[in-house]
Amino acid sequence: MEAWLIHFSTTHQVLIYAAIIVVACIEGPILSIFFGALIKIGAFPFWPIYFSLMAGDLIGDVLWYEVGRHFASRFIRRFGKYFNLTPENIERATKIFHKYHEKILIFSKLTSGFGLAIVTLMVAGMVRIPFAKYIMINFLGQFFWTGLLLAAGYFLGDIYMKVDSILGKISVVALFILVLLAVNGYRKYVGGQISKSSEDVVSK
Repeated sequence: MEAWLIHFSTTHQVLIYAAIIVVACIEGPILSIFFGALIKIGAFPFWPIYFSLMAGDLIGDVLWYEVGRHFASRFIRRFGKYFNLTPENIERATKIFHKYHEKILIFSKLTSGFGLAIVTLMVAGMVRIPFAKYIMINFLGQFFWTGLLLAAGYFLGDIYMKVDSILGKISVVALFILVLLAVNGYRKYVGGQISKSSEDVVSK
């Protein structure tokens, strides 16, 4: 399987990197862990993957900023339920954001928003955070966050390479899937807790 991946990655580079950028706009963290493992087994070079993942995530950040700046009300009415965007969430985030926007942006980026990243990015546009400041904070956070996630995937890929038996490799793949599910579940859980906590803060 490793040989096939290496061959495919070398013969379809433009297509792969373009796809990474597009998918990373939607789900960068999970994709980063996945490609960290593929880098370890030699299927892809590190730097092109690193910058493709960063580019995709940052393009997504810019898109959500622009949605918040120009189309927030209409978007929330039509699509908010699909993205955990409710008028209540937006109101809570806006009240806190005016005072702590720099800390919120960097924390959201370094933790992938804990399920609230879209709310954070849209509110940044709604309250007119200067775009240069916005993109600089997100760039710095993304630089470290993408590297950390790639390192986690690389570690799992290292375990996979050291296992010789078919059963062992299947077990590592199963562990890899469990890690992805755990990361996604944890983000959603903590996002819910943060949402409840912010409601308490604002109501005081």
